[in-house]
Amino acid sequence: MLNSAGRPVRAVHSSWHSVDAAALVMRAALAAAFVAHGGQKLFGWFGGGGIAGTTAFFTSVGLPAPHAFAYVAGIAEFLGGIAIALGLLTVAATAGLIAEMVIAVASVSYSAGFFVTAQKIGWELNAYLIGLLAALLLTGPGRWSADAALGLTRRRAPALAAVPSRQDAPT
Repeated sequence: MLNSAGRPVRAVHSSWHSVDAAALVMRAALAAAFVAHGGQKLFGWFGGGGIAGTTAFFTSVGLPAPHAFAYVAGIAEFLGGIAIALGLLTVAATAGLIAEMVIAVASVSYSAGFFVTAQKIGWELNAYLIGLLAALLLTGPGRWSADAALGLTRRRAPALAAVPSRQDAPT
């Protein structure tokens, strides 16, 4: 009974179509987060402080060259989010954003502990973003991406020629 009940689930999980759909969902979620955060840093969108506020924050946590890093972080998040949304240069975009999140944890949120609360900014969100970025880096952007259109993604494996079909089976 369990074998037949699990068949539809296994069929979905074993499909490249499902992997491509999962990559699209990951890209959409990551793109929304990074474009929004980059917009806060660069343009003051969604209640952000813009470059001036980001520079002030980076100064308060002791980052060197806070004004330059405000631009670097904002541009990396905003353009990286757009690149991920499009599935364009996915390896470079995800690797850059993973590096940025690791720097954010090391320089800002690690000392506050893991959990984000009303009193402190822990590194919980950074861990989720790093995990999703790493999953996207490993799986690739999927069939529905600019990288796929440019031929920068995995190729579909050809059918196994060594496995005889019913027609080729000896009679």
